[in-house]
Amino acid sequence: MDLQEAVKQRILELCKQKDISINKLATLAGVRQSTINNLIDGTSKTPTLLTILRICLGLNIQLEDFFHAEVFKDLDDE
Repeated sequence: MDLQEAVKQRILELCKQKDISINKLATLAGVRQSTINNLIDGTSKTPTLLTILRICLGLNIQLEDFFHAEVFKDLDDE
């Protein structure tokens, strides 16, 4: 699994845990829904740390908590 796929899975996991839609996440994070959609559908291959930070702030979690997930443990070196 590469970083883009791991970020996608983590975003979807957090949305499910918080019981919110991608649209709601975009609103909470203060980013365009298209930005998050691009992360989810693979259009964006390089998620920026700023976008991930905004997502974390919107979800009221620490950046560390975003990356402290099983999905990030076995990333490919790409």
